[in-house]
Amino acid sequence: MVVKHVTITNQVGLHARPATFFIQKANEFKCSISVEKNDRKVNAKSLLGVLSMGITRGTEIDIVAEGVDEQQAVDTLAELVNSEFAGAE
Repeated sequence: MVVKHVTITNQVGLHARPATFFIQKANEFKCSISVEKNDRKVNAKSLLGVLSMGITRGTEIDIVAEGVDEQQAVDTLAELVNSEFAGAE
């Protein structure tokens, strides 16, 4: 299992287009991936799950992956978040 702690810094948070982009990227990996905020955990490959978290600008989340490509998955998703979803808004 690999965990990366990131802070959402883009203008709209993890909503609408950035959330869709995040989920599409998560679905490129075989491992299971979740997003954790406080005590809540949702499937990072589920649009409804991610949107239900209410992740706004400044929110700190953990990206957790477990499986064959777990390291690549968390690195790629953390990079996407840190780029402020370049091209997704």
